Amino acid sequence: MSSPDPVSRTPQNPYLSGQRLALVLISLAMGGFAIGVTEFAAMSVLPDFAKGLGVDEPTAGHVISAYAAGVVVGAPVLAVMGARLPRWLLLIGFMGLFAIGNGLSALAPNYETMLLFRFLSGIPHGAYFGVAALLIASIVPLQFRSRAVSTTLLGLTFATVFGVPVVNLVSQHFGWRWTFAIVSAVAILTMVLIALFAPRDKGDPGAVPMRELGALKRSQVWLTLGVGAIGFGGMFSVYAYLASTAQAVTGVGPSLLPMIFAVFGVGMMAGNLLGGWAADRFGMKAAAGLLLWSAFSLCLYPLAAQALWSLLAVVVMIGMGGGLGAVLQTRLMDVAGDAQTLAAALNHSAFNLANALGPLLGGMAIAAGLGWTSTGFVGAGLALGGFAIWIVAYAAGRKTVVKNP
Repeated sequence: MSSPDPVSRTPQNPYLSGQRLALVLISLAMGGFAIGVTEFAAMSVLPDFAKGLGVDEPTAGHVISAYAAGVVVGAPVLAVMGARLPRWLLLIGFMGLFAIGNGLSALAPNYETMLLFRFLSGIPHGAYFGVAALLIASIVPLQFRSRAVSTTLLGLTFATVFGVPVVNLVSQHFGWRWTFAIVSAVAILTMVLIALFAPRDKGDPGAVPMRELGALKRSQVWLTLGVGAIGFGGMFSVYAYLASTAQAVTGVGPSLLPMIFAVFGVGMMAGNLLGGWAADRFGMKAAAGLLLWSAFSLCLYPLAAQALWSLLAVVVMIGMGGGLGAVLQTRLMDVAGDAQTLAAALNHSAFNLANALGPLLGGMAIAAGLGWTSTGFVGAGLALGGFAIWIVAYAAGRKTVVKNP
C-alpha cells in the first residue's frame, strides 16, 4: 500500500492533517535540530577546536560570535532576496547553504578560515526558522498555528537535550571536526525530507524587496522584536555562565555538567510546547506571562545555586522561558501585514542579539565583583525590560493590529 501524498491540497481545504502534517513537521523540526546542535555544541567543544587551530580559548570564542553575526546579517538579507520564491524551495536552499558552511567548518585549516565558515553557517539560521514558521502556519487551522510553529523550534530544544551530548561523545572519541561534519549530514537529510514531504506552494510573485522592507515601517514589528531582543537576554545571561556557576557556587564536578545542561534543555522543550499552546489560546498576552515567569525564576537562581537539587529545579523553570519564541514568532505574522517573510526571519536576529546582550551584561556583573550568581538578577532585569516593552506593544496594539490571514 503506497503512503499518502503529503502535498495534496485544494483551495477549498488548504490544511494538512494526520500523517501528512506529521511528516512535514518532522521534516522542518529536523532542520531546527541541526541548527540547535551546531549552535550549542560549538560552545561545548570550544576548548578542543581552540587547541586544534592553535589559538587560546578567548580568541576561539570569536568563532561563536561569528556565527551569531551571520544569523543577524543573514536573516533579513535572505528573507528579502527570497521572498518571491516557493517556501519549500527556499528551505531546501537554506539547508544547503547551512550544510556547506558546516562541512567547510569541519575542514577549516586555520582560525581565520574557521571564522569565515562559521559566519557562513549562521547566515541561513534565522531565515530558515522564519520561512519554516510561515509554511507551517499556512497548512494548519488558525487556532493551531502557534502550536504547529513551536514544533520547528522543538527541534532546536531537542538538540540541547539529546543532540549535543551525543555529538560531544562522538567528538571526544574521533575529534572536534566531527561535530560540524555530523551537523552537515543532518542538514542534508533535512533537505531530502523537505523535498519529499513539504507542500509545493507557488511562491508570491508580488513579494518584491520594497514590500518586504515595508515591515520595518510598522511600529508593532519593532516593538515585538524589542521584546525578544531584551526579554530573551535574561535566559542567556544565566546560560552562558551556568557551568562556571555550578562548579564555583554549587560545587559540582565537571561530570555533572552535561546533566545540568540537559535539564535546562528539558525546561526549554516544555516551555516551547507550553508557549505554543498559550499563544493559540491567549495571543500576545502569553508573552507577558512568560516574561514574568522568567523574571521570577531568574530571581530565584542566586539562592537555588547553593544546592544541586534546587539548582536543577530552577534551571528547568528558567529554561521554560524559552517558550517566548513561539509566541513572538506568531505575533510577527499578525503585525507584519504583507511583509511576512522578513518579519518572521527577523525574530531570530532579535534572539541572537539577546544571546549577545545577556552574556555581555552578566559578564560585566561578574567582573564587577558581584559574584557568579549575579547573572540571575541581571537576567531578571532584562526579562522585566522585555515586559516593559510588551506593555507598550500591547497598549498600542489594542488600537490597531494588522492581521494577515
